[in-house]
Amino acid sequence: MEVPALNHMNTNNIKKIGANGKDGFKNQRKDSEGSMELPNLEFEYGDTDSTTAELSELYSYTEEPEFNLNRECFEEDFRRHVKEQRWAELTEAGQKSHVMRLLNALEVTDRQKRLTVARAILYLAQGVFGDCSCEEEVMRWSRSNVFLLYEMGIFTALLELLAMEIENSQACSSAVRKPAISLADSTELRVLLSIMYLMVEVMRQEDEEDRPEWKTARQAFKTELGFPVYNGEPFALLLFGMVTKFCSMNAPHFPMKKVLLLLWKTILLTVGGLEELQERKVCVRERAGLPPLPEDPLQVVRLMRAASPPPSAMELIEQTQQKRGRRSRRSAYVDSLEGDSPFAKKQPLLKQDSLDTYNERDPFKSEEVREDEEEEEADAAMEHDVDPLERDVIRDVIIQPPPMPPLLRPPSDRLSFPRGLPWAPKVSFYRDTETLVGLPRPIHESVKTLKQHKYVSMAEVQIKREEELQQCPMTMGEEEVEETPAEILYQGMLPNLSQYVIALLKLLLAAAPTSKAKTDSINILADVLPEEMPVTVLQSMRLGIDVNRHKEIIVKAISALLLLLLKHFKLNHIYQFEYICQHLVFANCIPLILKFFNQNIMSYISAKNSICVLDFPHCVVHDMPELTAESLEAGDSGEFCWRNLFSCINLLRVLNKLTKWKHSRTMMLVVFKSAPILKRALKVKQAMMQLYVLKLLKMQTKYLGRQWRKSNMKTMSAIYQKVRHRLNDDWAYGNDMDARPWDFQAEECALRESMERFHSRRYEGGERRAGELAAVDNCLSSVLGRRVELPHDFPRSYPLWLEREVFAQPIQWEGLLQAL
Repeated sequence: MEVPALNHMNTNNIKKIGANGKDGFKNQRKDSEGSMELPNLEFEYGDTDSTTAELSELYSYTEEPEFNLNRECFEEDFRRHVKEQRWAELTEAGQKSHVMRLLNALEVTDRQKRLTVARAILYLAQGVFGDCSCEEEVMRWSRSNVFLLYEMGIFTALLELLAMEIENSQACSSAVRKPAISLADSTELRVLLSIMYLMVEVMRQEDEEDRPEWKTARQAFKTELGFPVYNGEPFALLLFGMVTKFCSMNAPHFPMKKVLLLLWKTILLTVGGLEELQERKVCVRERAGLPPLPEDPLQVVRLMRAASPPPSAMELIEQTQQKRGRRSRRSAYVDSLEGDSPFAKKQPLLKQDSLDTYNERDPFKSEEVREDEEEEEADAAMEHDVDPLERDVIRDVIIQPPPMPPLLRPPSDRLSFPRGLPWAPKVSFYRDTETLVGLPRPIHESVKTLKQHKYVSMAEVQIKREEELQQCPMTMGEEEVEETPAEILYQGMLPNLSQYVIALLKLLLAAAPTSKAKTDSINILADVLPEEMPVTVLQSMRLGIDVNRHKEIIVKAISALLLLLLKHFKLNHIYQFEYICQHLVFANCIPLILKFFNQNIMSYISAKNSICVLDFPHCVVHDMPELTAESLEAGDSGEFCWRNLFSCINLLRVLNKLTKWKHSRTMMLVVFKSAPILKRALKVKQAMMQLYVLKLLKMQTKYLGRQWRKSNMKTMSAIYQKVRHRLNDDWAYGNDMDARPWDFQAEECALRESMERFHSRRYEGGERRAGELAAVDNCLSSVLGRRVELPHDFPRSYPLWLEREVFAQPIQWEGLLQAL
């Protein structure tokens, strides 16, 4: 299997960005947030948002008129067979009978009739909202109908129709020739994907009130989606194929938002979410004989408190201007009192700002202004209260601190901050710890501490096992590979993994808010643009909100999908994880994520690109109010956008996984000048997001230089307080690490060789290699004494064979002796 050449990741582009100025990304919006600051965000991270939010994001606001069209298609057919009853009034047998009629009608050859029946089925999956009076009732009937549809075999029929639509060359060629693609070009695909998404999302949710047969159906559905039951491959690979076909411009009419959402939820259902991953991790470590995990990371993060964001440069300038007049008057008064005293030249006390001083060198500031700012900070240290988070650092900076002023905040706030560090320290690797004879007692105590906190990861166990299998194939025997859903998915993705990765990153780039429209870029708005463009200001505002919301949902789906694949492949086998990571790196995923964060991230998280009255199921139950420009501008009442914050955290976690313990990739973060970009992200007061930003900053600190660490002591303090400690990691000190050569090619090539050996042994030519490595019995008595099963006609044919093949053939003894 060929891995893309290393030049594919555009190492020349890295050099260009590093040489295009001292800031790498020349167009960074420095301090674009101004004085805007978000409060503490009450955000709880999870696999997904609420069920209603996830269902509402399936539909664009442009599709809102189709809800009534689905209802009309269902009721027209329903009234032909059931005269005076509603769907809710039918018995279970009556409902099954009607679903069976719809299933049979899906097999007609008339395309328009099939679409009408599919819309009727979609109306059932949407919860027969025409007979409901509230949103809860819609969700209840949607759940009941979805399980009924699965029981009657609707999903299998939809799968066949979807495959037929994907291979519809006439629709593909027609869409390629069209200058502008709209919502009407993907009607059949949108209806089919909507039904399938509703079935996957609803059946994925577990409920205590579920009937036993529903629980059995959920497990069967999970198995059906995860194993290669369709065309010899899992259902997710069919959707991956749609993604690559869309990105190659061969099917520009595919509704990509729906495809990505369905792909994400399908993999989430088959391989499991965060809780299932944690449970499996515990089981895998237990089978490997490793000690249990010290804690559940997700639970620790949920208990962490967000820290105060760093002030921006504009805020520091405003503070300087406000205090300059007051300081000049006070300085004149102090000078008159001091006179010629020998103590007149005392240095002012130093104090740094809250959480983090944004102290990058500003080329537009002179040194005099910077000195004035430092003096103003010294005055502020005397005037303002000291935050509990800052006391330890201030105690190290000030030699003789003044008496602590009384705290102005209530005692309850002080006591709520947890004592100690949130994470148990770890030691991943250390050398000889047994040869301690003659060493002083502190060394013995240090070694004892290291042994107490030693952590062996599953990755280390898997790498060691792989080395043994490579070196001793005869002794170790054949590896038993557990057929987990993640393993089956990886085997299916392996032949085209690079294409899948590149396609996902292309879509992420097209949906990123920092991307500029290009003529050769892919069009991701095919399933949101109406046939007739808006003619009024109100219609234009509504479409603009819809487009922005559409892009946000695509980013959410891709970020969650990438993180899900990385986490499950890492647990399944470390080289599977490294393989997909290397493809992401070669496809420029690292600069792409940094480009995504090189924006006003606070505005992105607080964006209100939603119209609550148009969200499903609200829009199908309540009367539609009149929309005005003011109501559209106001948006929803939330202080932040859940999906955008969710996407940011996912992308930070992906970036962490790509660069963790990889020197060359960490140096890419340094070359791309990611530190100021990441520091601006600390303005978002959400503990989990701040944690992963601090992790990315921690791995760079030793390469950023002593001056950076000196001027960013609050960042160092926050890293110490919130990020796990590795007792043998000198992250806070340079140790001349800047002089270490950055050999990207050597590190990535060594990793690629290990992965190629793994794939060659495990997936390529397994039967041939097993035959080559089979033991040969060279003992004559053993071979002659072996009992051989002969065919029943052997006694009759043996004399004939001897006569024809042995006695009738002359033997050239002279030639045989010469050959010897």
